[in-house]
Amino acid sequence: MGGVRGCRGAPPLLLALLVLLGGGSIGRNQSGCPGGCDCDRESALCRGGAGLPRGLPPRLATLSLVRWQIEVLGEGSFRDTPALQLLLITAGHLGTIGDGAFSGLVLLEYLFIEDNDVGSIAPRALRGLRGLLYLSLANNRLETLPKGLFQGLETLSQLDLRGNPFQCNCRLRWVVSWLGSVTIPTEPGRCHGPPQHQGTPLEQLQPRDFQCLTSELRPFQSLPFSSLAAEPFAMGGHPGVALAQPFAGACALLEWDQLAGRFRAPTIINGTSPVACHPLALGGSLVLVVAQLSGGSSVWRRSGGPGSRFIRLQALGSGRLRRPHAVASARLGGQWYLGVADSSKGGTSTLFRWGGRGFYPHQALRPWHRDTHLEFLELGGRPALVVCSGTRRPLVYRWSGAAFTPHTDIPHVPDVYAAKHFRMRGHVFLCLTRFLGDAKVMRWEGSMFREVQQVPARGSMVFQPLAVAGQRYVLLGNDYAPSRVYRLGPGGHLEPIQELLAPSPRSFAPISLGHRHFLVASSFKGATQIYRHVTIDLGA
Repeated sequence: MGGVRGCRGAPPLLLALLVLLGGGSIGRNQSGCPGGCDCDRESALCRGGAGLPRGLPPRLATLSLVRWQIEVLGEGSFRDTPALQLLLITAGHLGTIGDGAFSGLVLLEYLFIEDNDVGSIAPRALRGLRGLLYLSLANNRLETLPKGLFQGLETLSQLDLRGNPFQCNCRLRWVVSWLGSVTIPTEPGRCHGPPQHQGTPLEQLQPRDFQCLTSELRPFQSLPFSSLAAEPFAMGGHPGVALAQPFAGACALLEWDQLAGRFRAPTIINGTSPVACHPLALGGSLVLVVAQLSGGSSVWRRSGGPGSRFIRLQALGSGRLRRPHAVASARLGGQWYLGVADSSKGGTSTLFRWGGRGFYPHQALRPWHRDTHLEFLELGGRPALVVCSGTRRPLVYRWSGAAFTPHTDIPHVPDVYAAKHFRMRGHVFLCLTRFLGDAKVMRWEGSMFREVQQVPARGSMVFQPLAVAGQRYVLLGNDYAPSRVYRLGPGGHLEPIQELLAPSPRSFAPISLGHRHFLVASSFKGATQIYRHVTIDLGA
């Protein structure tokens, strides 16, 4: 009885209990006393039985159940003995304590449930014990305690929780907070897990020691059209997302409707088959590069602020771009450059430079390779470019100050569809999406990329790192299974946290509106989806 041993200066009722358990003067099996119990008018000692004893004296003040077998203490288990002041259940088996198990015991002052197999206690199990002074749940199998368990115990003066295999995770954070707010003598016990807290006394923990905030993406809105590319931008403090709709032959700008409390995506440019509507902030204006499979690619400029119409500036790469597949841009040496990957059999991926009134050809990259994607990044303090193709391994270019020159390729991945990079702790990583094989995470090692992780990805066309609300993720879109969300862990390792039911996604774009954060998922075969990023406190 851990609680009895820990109760120094015990009151007379508790001393009486010690005498009782040591062979006191209770009559044996008197009239009106259940089998297995010894009773007098105010006390009962029951040994080695099962179930709740019935027929106890109604004025009973002290009840002790020793080596007793009870599966569940349900609501009102002791309603027939409302005068109880001390209740001891010890050295037996008691699996679960339910809500309201002690309801009606308004006079109860001492409650000992010790050395049992209690593994679960309901949140409102102790409600109604308005006069409780001493509570012991020592030496059971409790791994956690439900939040609010001690609510209403205003007179509690001592608590014993020792000997339980507590898992000191977010579910137990409230106990640590509660212990810091009370001044009663307490034996709270030690943590049994997780490893970082194992063996630590509960009273030595602080609420900040628990990492309880997590996040998830929740469906927010479905837009009634498919889209191939979604690219975020911000102009004058107004964020947005440009959406390419090849089947509708249009570019749309996603914007927030303040009155409706939802997004809308009005068409801004009509075309034939845009595969990319790439936004750029140039000279204080929003410029949109529209790359199309047919009908020619072009560059447009918004005539004013949000809501203004777009004016066509120029045709892009006339005669050079046969089948544009992806568009990317970067600022190099104070100049803006635009890269377009061409996936046609006889096409050439091309680098364009901004000349103030349009983009003009600057450099032809490798021809005849059916390029599908290109990615600007920085390697070793120098600009670089990764070009992906369905016919050969990805090629890494380095910037010479005037042009990109081939530097190396990425080995063992001959079928990369796209490459997206992220930086972590001074290292550069690439997320590679492959046509047939598993997706890969590669790390730059000074002269080449080396694999650090492989992710099952059959049916995936996008493997994209991004940040939402300050949290870093990598999203793996899939055409035949739910898409997966990974959190970026230490060393660039991916930790799966969630699945998304986005149909055939091709790109993802974050957008933030004040303290609200969203993720747009373009869909090649279904409705474009918008998810809201929410933070969840697991200890709440």
